[in-house]
Amino acid sequence: MKKLVLITGATSGIGEACAIKYAENNCRIIICGRRRERLEYLQKRLVQDYKAEVYILNFDVRKRPEVQTAISNLPQNWKDIDVLINNAGLSLGLDNFQNASMEDWETMIDTNIKGLLYVTKEIVPYMIKNQKGHIINIGSIAGKEVYPKGNAYCATKFAVDALTKAMRVDMVSQGIKVSQIAPGAVETEFSLIRFKGDQEKADDVYKGYKPLTGEDIAETVYFVSSLPPHVNINDMLVMPVAQASSSVWHKK
Repeated sequence: MKKLVLITGATSGIGEACAIKYAENNCRIIICGRRRERLEYLQKRLVQDYKAEVYILNFDVRKRPEVQTAISNLPQNWKDIDVLINNAGLSLGLDNFQNASMEDWETMIDTNIKGLLYVTKEIVPYMIKNQKGHIINIGSIAGKEVYPKGNAYCATKFAVDALTKAMRVDMVSQGIKVSQIAPGAVETEFSLIRFKGDQEKADDVYKGYKPLTGEDIAETVYFVSSLPPHVNINDMLVMPVAQASSSVWHKK
């Protein structure tokens, strides 16, 4: 049977690249996100280009009732999810702790931590019923080491790192794999969102070196999910060659 994959944050960047990668490999895909028009465009593309079976879930991961309603109302033939990719996340602002916006903090906490918890909590019962499944959380180098002005964003990604470990410990007896992919700099909408639409600031982040792409991370995610049933990659840190740590770069 075709593998069934659910991807959050599928409207752009890593999530969109993952949807394409799994469609290329003959998987059934549930794409989730807030921007319905982007989901519909991606669905159409995947069907046309890869003859993929694609189901749309349009919800905001920050809103628990929306998450619960969307997932509980999946048709029966879309409920036996083999792979959950918790990709939805964002960073807002790049300010010293003392100057940072509390509203930005709350949005990052609600999306990066609570959203991951809400979605996973709804999917896990299906995996437990089948005594198999794979949860892949998209973390960050920011969840391994802090960097100046990263404060709350780093804290949310440290939480993803801890939750990945905790999920693995709690569900090992259920036959469920749990992995984390932690990228360094990936050129997506990430910096544009962080700088609230300031294209010049966003572009500066990626100048002078070759960053990772969404496709690079999608390749990694697919590899991790395609290993034999007895093999699990617990944690993978993926960096551009020009990035040595969260704050050390070689730029030309």
